Amino acid sequence: MDEVAATSASGMGASTSLPSSSSSIFTNYPLISAFVGFAIAQSTKLFTLWYKERRWDFKQLVASGGMPSSHSATVTALAAAIGFQEGFGGPIFATALILACIVMYDATGVRLQAGRQAEVLNQIVYELPAEHPLAESRPLRELLGHTPPQVVAGMLLGLLTAFIGHLVTMIK
Repeated sequence: MDEVAATSASGMGASTSLPSSSSSIFTNYPLISAFVGFAIAQSTKLFTLWYKERRWDFKQLVASGGMPSSHSATVTALAAAIGFQEGFGGPIFATALILACIVMYDATGVRLQAGRQAEVLNQIVYELPAEHPLAESRPLRELLGHTPPQVVAGMLLGLLTAFIGHLVTMIK
């Protein structure tokens, strides 16, 4: 009883307790799953380009767009890992799931359309006469968003990453 009174008097409840010394950013399974999902997706883009064009382009490791969607892989791995760790019925998983849905919707909607607009604008600028002030402008980036199959592939990669991570954490 004295502990409850002391805790109440100090203003610290059980929900504000400090993390244990064993918890660390390096053992944060959802965070690690998200980073691994991102890394695998971006690496896959590098090898996909090599397979298609027989050339290495290390910019692919940080580029947006392409197959699979690293945005989708990242947020799906994060949401699934939170679900595996905290339960799929809690508010933390709900928040992560909504975030994932927004990111994936944006990738196939706004960002994909912005990339298509960039293609059209680049074509218009390319066709301008050489004396036009915009003729020498730098081209806009065209590969910004993702097609639905790219987003689905990223989502499946994220689910797989989180599931394998969950199995690894269960073994420990």
